Amino acid sequence: MESVFKLRYNPALDGLRGVAIVLVILSHAHAPLFDGAFFGVDLFFVLSGFLITSLLLMEFQTQGRLDYWRFYRRRFFRLMPALALFLGVYCLLAPFIWPELSDIYSDALVSILYLADYGIAFFDSPDTLLHMWSLSVEEHFYLLWPPLLVLLLRKATPGRVWAPLLALWLLSTLWRVFWVAQGQQFYEIFFRFDTRASGLLAGAALAALMQEKPRWMERLQSLRAYTMWLVLAVPLIMELGWDNQHAMLWGITVVECAAVVVLLAVQKPEGLVYEMLTAPLLIRLGKLSYGIYLWHYPVVRYLRADYSWPVTVLAGLAISTALSALSFYTVERWALRRHDAGRQPARQPRREPVLREAGG
Repeated sequence: MESVFKLRYNPALDGLRGVAIVLVILSHAHAPLFDGAFFGVDLFFVLSGFLITSLLLMEFQTQGRLDYWRFYRRRFFRLMPALALFLGVYCLLAPFIWPELSDIYSDALVSILYLADYGIAFFDSPDTLLHMWSLSVEEHFYLLWPPLLVLLLRKATPGRVWAPLLALWLLSTLWRVFWVAQGQQFYEIFFRFDTRASGLLAGAALAALMQEKPRWMERLQSLRAYTMWLVLAVPLIMELGWDNQHAMLWGITVVECAAVVVLLAVQKPEGLVYEMLTAPLLIRLGKLSYGIYLWHYPVVRYLRADYSWPVTVLAGLAISTALSALSFYTVERWALRRHDAGRQPARQPRREPVLREAGG
């Protein structure tokens, strides 16, 4: 029988997903004052890195190893059925909705192979499924991170794996800055896994810090009232719109640090931030955020051609949520039940599932 490692459910994390998906829709609806709402994707990256690494660290500490097959199979059953359903419907309907498009099927192929990040950066494909890039970034992380994390765990000083993870985050950030300094185009930097992995690594470093708890972390958490001011910087950088290299140089880093501050703030079920993020509507959106992200881009693209941005945002969110719910309660639930059949939960009292990947 196969053990399952799960984390205590924290509704504020679903609320943070809800905030992220609303930002992404505002960005794609071309809402004024939200030119930089594409930073919502970075919230997804930090959260995914945090949750995935927390689970992997928990398994390694308990078993002394990672079950790679279990991990990759779990990711497949969680992500692929919804993606395949979305792409299948897209291939059926897009020729009737946009008969002028000639790249519908090639875009779907690149998307389902998780090649959209480098495809968009260097080959302008997929074009009609532009939002698939972030799913590719996360999938590359899922493929590479477990063995790399094990290597770090075996080589690092016990209780100090957070140090090389912080170093990796810093190197990843500097790598992105390097390509800006080299004069590379904004879109070539924005979409690639190697230049956008910093958010995932920031979340991974936080996961290690939360489990290993070095002494300076207690001091940092005691300064929460001061570090929360960093979160207020995020609305101010929304003016860093598309093609603004300052977003690549420091904007992404600010959002990643703000996301870490928020995650630290909601580890205990108390405080204003926790109460705000546990609003029922945000939690509901967060639980369906993966499916909403899949469906929203074609919906928003269709609406924004004929309607104002408020109509596009509200109708796009409503339609995408309905399609996501239909997908979740049919295909996705079936896939997870099929995968979970015959599995034995790990003996960890009072733990509930919290991990729900969502691209952005």
